[in-house]
Amino acid sequence: MDCFTFLDYVEALSRTADRNRFEANLIDTRYAEAQVDYTHRKHFFTDWARVADVAATDMTALLSPAAITVPKHLNARADGGVYLPGIPVVDRNITYIRSAAVDQGVINGLRTGDYIGAYADQPGLDVTHVGILVMTPSGPVFRNASSLATNNKVVDTPLGEYVQTVPGIVVLRPRSA
Repeated sequence: MDCFTFLDYVEALSRTADRNRFEANLIDTRYAEAQVDYTHRKHFFTDWARVADVAATDMTALLSPAAITVPKHLNARADGGVYLPGIPVVDRNITYIRSAAVDQGVINGLRTGDYIGAYADQPGLDVTHVGILVMTPSGPVFRNASSLATNNKVVDTPLGEYVQTVPGIVVLRPRSA
């Protein structure tokens, strides 16, 4: 399972009170206006906070005065092509917190269940990997579906360790069902 599928399923399950609603909730999570097709798929992490059937609120700017906002052209490759054929380029301002600025104040503002995206410093992408923040007795962890050959499963990585490996983070908070 890839990291986005993991988040899709977790979000849909969090809104599901009985088995019969899971499929409908998964469709609402993955697709704009519940239209199941490639063009309505929420392909980018920040789509969850911007596209119809909004599932989350972008908390990034509220968590740190050091948050940076940059214009991005989602889906536009540096070579002039696109990552996803048939999907238009989306101009969007992406706010992220540089890894060096993820301090105790930021950590204190996070909640279990927040969605964390690893900010993408390359053109055309908002994030490169996503997971869920879980507060544990030993500290915050980044729970994610790792595709690394050594893992290839859902793993918990201490948040501080993970943040040191990426340019920054984008934080979305799920909306109540």
